[in-house]
Amino acid sequence: MPRWRDGTGLLLLPDRPPVPLEIASSYRARTWGLLGRDGVEGALLLTPASGIHTFRMRFPIDVAYLDRELTVRVVRTMAPGRLGLPRVWGRHVLEGAAGSFGGWGVGVGVRVGVWGPGVA
Repeated sequence: MPRWRDGTGLLLLPDRPPVPLEIASSYRARTWGLLGRDGVEGALLLTPASGIHTFRMRFPIDVAYLDRELTVRVVRTMAPGRLGLPRVWGRHVLEGAAGSFGGWGVGVGVRVGVWGPGVA
């Protein structure tokens, strides 16, 4: 199991080009997440995380709940001001701008990879 650090990297998807990725592993980075932003370039990985909210967010997002093996188990699009159900088995949450996951090929059953200095 990798040790995660706050930073940047690449989201690796099967048969797709890599997507720019921010990794939020510290309490502070996970708490702040996408709050106060007008958009997101690429994706944000919250780790560890089993649930999220979109209170005080300015834009809708795609959300993927991942298990320990980084396999997508649930995908949702959430409007601002919503509370996502926590997933008991969830270990990571991937966020992107609403509609982006379809173009990236992020769906249930897809196993993603993470590459970069945020992964030790």
